[in-house]
Amino acid sequence: MNDPSFATFLFGQLSWGALPFVRAWREPNISEIIGAGAGAIVVLGAVGAIALITWLRAWKYLWTEWFTSVDHKKIGIMYVVLAGIMLSRALIEAVLIRTQQAVAINAPGYVEPGHFAQLFTTHGSIMIFFMAMPFLSGLMNYVVPLQIGARDMAFPYLNSIGLWLTVGGAGLMMVSLAVGEFSTGGWSGYPPYTELAFSGGVGPDYWIWAVTLSSLSSVTVGINLACTIYKFRAPGMTFLRLPMFCWTSLCTAILMIFAMPPLTVATLLLAADRYAGMHFFTDDGGGNMMNYVNLFWLFGHPEVYIVVLPAFGVYSEVISAFSSKELYGYKSLVIATMAIAVLSFTVWLHHFFTMGQSASVNAAFGIATMTIGIPTGVKIYDWIWTMFRGEVRFTPPMVLSMAFMMTFVLGGFTGIILATPPLDYMMHNTLFLVAHFHNMLIPGTLYGLLAGYMYWFPKAFGFRLNERWGWLSAGCWISGFYLAFFPLYVLGAAGMARRTQQVFEPSFRPWLLVALFGAFVLLTALTTLFVQLYVSIRDRHANAVPVGDPWDARGLEWSVAAPPPEWNFATIPHVGDRDAFYWRKRAGGAYHPADHYRDIEMPRNTACGLIIGVAAGACCFGLVWRIWWMTLLFAGLVVATVIVRSFMRNVTKTIPGAMVEAADRRWIAEAQAARSVPREQEESSLNQGRAKIFPQPTAKHA
Repeated sequence: MNDPSFATFLFGQLSWGALPFVRAWREPNISEIIGAGAGAIVVLGAVGAIALITWLRAWKYLWTEWFTSVDHKKIGIMYVVLAGIMLSRALIEAVLIRTQQAVAINAPGYVEPGHFAQLFTTHGSIMIFFMAMPFLSGLMNYVVPLQIGARDMAFPYLNSIGLWLTVGGAGLMMVSLAVGEFSTGGWSGYPPYTELAFSGGVGPDYWIWAVTLSSLSSVTVGINLACTIYKFRAPGMTFLRLPMFCWTSLCTAILMIFAMPPLTVATLLLAADRYAGMHFFTDDGGGNMMNYVNLFWLFGHPEVYIVVLPAFGVYSEVISAFSSKELYGYKSLVIATMAIAVLSFTVWLHHFFTMGQSASVNAAFGIATMTIGIPTGVKIYDWIWTMFRGEVRFTPPMVLSMAFMMTFVLGGFTGIILATPPLDYMMHNTLFLVAHFHNMLIPGTLYGLLAGYMYWFPKAFGFRLNERWGWLSAGCWISGFYLAFFPLYVLGAAGMARRTQQVFEPSFRPWLLVALFGAFVLLTALTTLFVQLYVSIRDRHANAVPVGDPWDARGLEWSVAAPPPEWNFATIPHVGDRDAFYWRKRAGGAYHPADHYRDIEMPRNTACGLIIGVAAGACCFGLVWRIWWMTLLFAGLVVATVIVRSFMRNVTKTIPGAMVEAADRRWIAEAQAARSVPREQEESSLNQGRAKIFPQPTAKHA
């Protein structure tokens, strides 16, 4: 049993030194202690969660109702919960990065260079792959079937697989805190630095396999969404009657299908270099590192719009609902969305103007980059005209939407600067680019995702979020962004390089301190978001909106109970116009029982998606540490699960029409008994989910 070869077989490259606690014991400096503390938080958090679930005796409930569910609504909620967890980690890492730069002015600071590089790598990787992607996947999963009048996604089982692959990748990110170290190669993982010769540890391997699982998951989401929107729309729901969120989700799905495979190819080829001695990206071995750069950004720029377009859809829904108006310029918004999706594949090279292309090539991509701003400008104008002469209510989602419009336009101006190759040469490796990137993604994506979370939360859970804490959180997100990132424009223009662990220019100190203060304000924003959730759950009975339409909104998702039943719609609705539910309310056709109810066939729960995702994560952990028996065992489990599932025949269940009718009539009776509340009482306990129609129907509509 003491044979070294047996230990190598059993544990691969894993050793006691891989544990941050051991490293902190051997070298008790502040950097190692921080690393050990982070690992301890992961371990204690996992143990605490398991203990709490066990104490509550909730394992059976979670297994039967959530973990094995293929209901698009529950899968969507689990995506958002995962995004919230990962956002918490990434934001804490951002504060550590800003703190290091603020204190390391002609001083070493408290984080070593390698640890600092891990921080900005994990921060970027998490925010893109394990915060933004799960968050937007969750919103689209939850909302799209309800908006198009469908009972579920086209492929519920594939939906479950996609969720658990993302969980497997996120698990690798979290495990890297407690076992080993993460990559220091940035969120883009450029070779040759991430090749074995220059990064011999397991850090790049953690990055490769976590990102690979995430990209595979995103492809499944894209296929599922596209097929759902193409094939499962309610009768009468033509493409030009789709809600704007569905249009942005469709374009996002298409981008996912075509943009994620280049990333998967790039990470697998990099893995081949590291594991099999290949030379795809090693210049001295016959490869070409620029092939990796092109593959990565062929994914990377469409990815910007993958995470931004769903947020644009949210803004369209929120601005229309809280302006009490039909969305202005619907067709122009559809065309602009499609134009952005197409143009997003024509601009990837602007991410590396500095890497040796000819001036004519750079100029062509610079012009394409500026062109993509035109359809975005169309959207801004349409949203402004939607608010014009509307009855605007300054709810937290609306405040975030308005802040987005102003801040995103400012970020767009800096994008034009960076789209000019000579200016990009000067700014590319400075904090100016970091400020621009965050200027587009925080207001462009995060504000939208948070607005969508607040807007649709009452639909998902049957009670409203506390508005006072929502305003406070929105205020902190908005002010914190300006404080944290606008100083970086100044620092970048002054020449401060990005990814700098130590600063040697004292005049940068005031700007870095302001940015640090802004980072803490953003952390406060996240804290208040969680406080809002706690307070809202505590007061859920006073804020219940079971009827399901607390905002006088316009889409089909508001035409059912809150939360919706498993089958979504007692009978599939027939759509005669855009904003179908709004016009049904005006015509007096809402909240009436169906003429007849039929049995409904729904998919059964299955553990196969969970098994595949967890096994894939374990397989990748084995690959990271070269534990080959673990790799083969869990890869075999993935294959075996797929095969076994293919032989299962009892994969659906029938919900009796009598049960559907009883549930629907109970809800209709509650809706008819509920008081219709005006705008000024929407945030009071009088709002049971039946907001008064605005404007009031005239005689010809009644």
